[in-house]
Amino acid sequence: MQKTDKVVAVAVIRINNKHLSKIVAATIALGITFPLMAAILPADRFDALVHSYNGGGMEINGPSLLIRKMLGTSTSVSANYYIDSISSASIDVITSASPYKEERKEHSVGIEYLHDKSIMSFNYSNSKENDYQAKTYSVSISQDFFGDLTTLSMGYARGDDIVQRIVNTPTGKTLDLNFGSKNTDRQNFRLGLSQILSKQMILGLNYELITDKGFLNNPYRQVRFADGSKAFEIYPNTRSSNAVSAQLKYYLPYRAALTGELGVFNDTWSINASHLKLAYSHPLKNDWLIDLRYRYYDQSRASFYSDLFSAPGAQTYMARDKELSSFNNQTIGFSVSYDLSQHGWKRVDKGSINLAFDHMIFDYQDFRDASVEGGEIGAEPLYSFSSNVIQMYLSIWY
Repeated sequence: MQKTDKVVAVAVIRINNKHLSKIVAATIALGITFPLMAAILPADRFDALVHSYNGGGMEINGPSLLIRKMLGTSTSVSANYYIDSISSASIDVITSASPYKEERKEHSVGIEYLHDKSIMSFNYSNSKENDYQAKTYSVSISQDFFGDLTTLSMGYARGDDIVQRIVNTPTGKTLDLNFGSKNTDRQNFRLGLSQILSKQMILGLNYELITDKGFLNNPYRQVRFADGSKAFEIYPNTRSSNAVSAQLKYYLPYRAALTGELGVFNDTWSINASHLKLAYSHPLKNDWLIDLRYRYYDQSRASFYSDLFSAPGAQTYMARDKELSSFNNQTIGFSVSYDLSQHGWKRVDKGSINLAFDHMIFDYQDFRDASVEGGEIGAEPLYSFSSNVIQMYLSIWY
């Protein structure tokens, strides 16, 4: 479950931790994505991916398979399956629990329907771990205007999660009956606008509203007190957040492209954040394409976060999740792809083989490394870590 931050992948890497996902999910995607211009259904396609994450005491590996298929001229269906194999001895696990291994599986299906200049999409996903189950339903619609120069998109997603807790017993690991099952309800509203400004330039504007209700914290993580004692975190049972971003892509005369993005985020827990993202895509000779990217993210802490609380009951809500602290994150990455279309495959329109690498650096301003022993509580060094994400995948259009 969410004992610590988890990374998973479906054709691009995703972050499963609910707070971290808002922070770094876009940094490790393969390239920079933009809303599609013109109402066109995705082509028949098959992707096979292997992903690897290593950093902060965590190792996550697994495969992913994605297939898309057109049904007639107005309908496209897709299915995706992936697995995460997770081994963790992160700072959260070291200070609150024992290192663990587990596996996470997710299935998802989708259907897209094209009518005139509109595309309607419906998706469903289901993921399961030994102590966490999640179901998500989503619907979206996009419409082209003004000679296909403008695209307006809207989306809604509803998530229904069940949270449980595993405990160690003399006979092995089992569900904590005292904890029981907790529910989490998540809703996501999205609004996007894409505008072709010229033959070389595209502007994208996006807004996202997320509302969460229910059990929102990690069932394993603990806060610590000045006397050395610990207790489980206590969160509010509601949260709302807003995110706004602007993207600008400029196509250069020699088929390369520059991309810039600015975004801001705030929520009802008093977190304020901003990010800057830059990317450059450049075609090379002999059917090679390289993408370079950099992203900087900075956020303030939640109102009820503290690395060290004075005493139990000092305040109503208490959290020591490092992703709710004040910190910044930098990501530097590249992707390399090779076009296989020139090799004359039968029954295959085109294909590519791809490699992506991202290096991520996290620096925390008010979260300390409690695994350091021998000193005064609350005076440990500030925590920081780096991680590497590697993806290799094959894409085939047929």
